[in-house]
Amino acid sequence: MPLDPAPAAPSRQALADHLVRTRIAGDVATSRENNLDHYRALAAGDRYYWLGLDFGDRWGDPAAVLEVMAERCGVVADPVHRNGQDTIDPQLTLDALDRMAEVLRKAAENGSRVLVATGHPAGMYAVHHALAAALRAAGCTLAGPLDHLYADSGEVRQLADVFMLHRGAGLVHTHSPEPMQQVLDALEREGRPLPDLVVADHGWAGHAGSRGLETIGFADCNDPALFVGEAEGSIRVSVPLDDNVAPHLYAPLTAYLLAAAGLPVPA
Repeated sequence: MPLDPAPAAPSRQALADHLVRTRIAGDVATSRENNLDHYRALAAGDRYYWLGLDFGDRWGDPAAVLEVMAERCGVVADPVHRNGQDTIDPQLTLDALDRMAEVLRKAAENGSRVLVATGHPAGMYAVHHALAAALRAAGCTLAGPLDHLYADSGEVRQLADVFMLHRGAGLVHTHSPEPMQQVLDALEREGRPLPDLVVADHGWAGHAGSRGLETIGFADCNDPALFVGEAEGSIRVSVPLDDNVAPHLYAPLTAYLLAAAGLPVPA
């Protein structure tokens, strides 16, 4: 894919304004009720909400999960706030993007082997596709291809270097860690090296982190596992954002991230 020199990326303030205006951050669409339900489920040991990570009995208090989410995502910290609007702090989003950019920069400098995957093909694929193309252009090796892998009554497929789950003639939204488990197991079975870096979300990121792989990713305010994993050190960076807005709305965020990482921008 031909590449052009990186265009001018938005300034930090311009991107913050865009994030709030498009509700990628700020007053987000996910309700406070939904967030608290998910925090309680994680604390109760419901593995669906662990996204492939293993928290044992370390996070059995929902108040501790809320504290992490307030600190790392910017949801309302007051436990008395139980209904209505919840938030993602755009400054925390920008801080996490800057941390992610440093990891991507080092991966490019080292010519690392990178695995890119998303459980949000209708939203976050636009970001992951751009990152995969830029990393390949910078000299990284992208993990894959892999054929005949099946998970959750579907097939693992790779489109433009991004792994996703396919079912019923379409790419599907998934929180499951099983697709990533199938990919990593297949690499080991075939004697191929595991990735030096994983860029992902949902269970794709959680399972990679549980295997001890350096993992960076994106997570919504109702997906606490990746932020708890970041607090524990199994996830290197988790960027807080609404992970299912219209794909074109992520373009300024992607441009900012690529520019901060010193990566080329796909034409």
